Amino acid sequence: MIGSGGVGDAAARIAAERAFFEAWVVADRDLDRAERTVAAVVRRHPGETRFVAAQVDAASADAVTALAREHGATHVFNAVDPKFNMPVFHGAKAAGADYLDMAMSLSQRHPEEPYEKVGVMLGDEQFAEAAEWEADGRLALLGIGVEPGLSDVFARYAADHLFSEIDELGTRDGANLVVHDPDGNEIFAPSFSMWTTIEECLNPPVVWEKDRGWFTTAPFSEPEVFDFPGGIGPVECVNVEHEEVLLMPRWIDARRVTFKYGLGDEFITILKVLRTLGLDRTEPITVKGVQVSPRDVVAAALPDPATIGPQMTGKTCAGLFVTGTGKAGRPRRTYLHHVVDNAETMEGYGAQCVVWQTAINPVVALELLAAGTWKGAGVLGPEAFDAVPFLDLLAAAKPDGYGSPWGLEER
Repeated sequence: MIGSGGVGDAAARIAAERAFFEAWVVADRDLDRAERTVAAVVRRHPGETRFVAAQVDAASADAVTALAREHGATHVFNAVDPKFNMPVFHGAKAAGADYLDMAMSLSQRHPEEPYEKVGVMLGDEQFAEAAEWEADGRLALLGIGVEPGLSDVFARYAADHLFSEIDELGTRDGANLVVHDPDGNEIFAPSFSMWTTIEECLNPPVVWEKDRGWFTTAPFSEPEVFDFPGGIGPVECVNVEHEEVLLMPRWIDARRVTFKYGLGDEFITILKVLRTLGLDRTEPITVKGVQVSPRDVVAAALPDPATIGPQMTGKTCAGLFVTGTGKAGRPRRTYLHHVVDNAETMEGYGAQCVVWQTAINPVVALELLAAGTWKGAGVLGPEAFDAVPFLDLLAAAKPDGYGSPWGLEER
């Protein structure tokens, strides 16, 4: 596992309860952080010996290859920011290992018409190498977090078992999470990587339509109020660039595919200010003789998402709203969803709910791959696999499953 930040740390804590693997290498540029994750696992599971810490530079494909070979890794699980996707992707391939990530290679906006036409799309660099992975008999499973990931599994399930024709596959993500400082005051503290959040929220959102293909819109376009389950309630959601829109149409027949995220007015305002000030840029600038990336500075100035769990309350919901014609031939509107309460993940794993919800899905996928339930070669998305074993394993009570049920609402 490359990366022991919030999601990587949570994945290790979840995996420690499972028996499908022989060894789990927690690798990070910061060896101390990797060692903290291993120590946390051992504290919760005395006598656990399968987890070891290692140092690795995720920006170096050669370093990833050397580490995977040193430990005889069968799989390389990418749990770092997507700016490192390609070196980790290439490092896994050179090592002869299968690969998993939770976000695809980065996009580049169209140089002349960024809010109408796509440029380099999310995942394009990885899909360009699909034939090589397939020829090697190796699997690169892209986007197997929660969104993308579980949302894509929901899409496969809806197409196979709920709908005969799909009008729209609409991923909808919302929460009622609040973070407080030690004095009880509400503070701004994103629950996921700020670097990644800036990337996906300020890039031109991508929409897919059968008659038009992929196209872009302006950031925060097409606002709608979506009512989330689990006591979260109505949240305004807007278009955001996200991998589901680039994955689902490759395997599932639908007239339209969208992704909308419940950001809230405050968050949208902050993102717009960052854009106005140029603080969303990744290219280094010189500050008093030192080269720094403005976006890296913003991310470093905010609380680490892995540490805010004790200060956070509320729930998060990831889901897919599917409209179309049901198997019985009648119109159908169905929301498939997964709601997670921060209090429960903190009590059970010492991990805040957003990173925990992301982390559980690649661990489930790894277990299915280890068992041979999921098989494949090439560069594939979650939609390429049978959804039922995944959803059953996720929801089944422990110790047989992961004890994290999902829901389905007709609307």
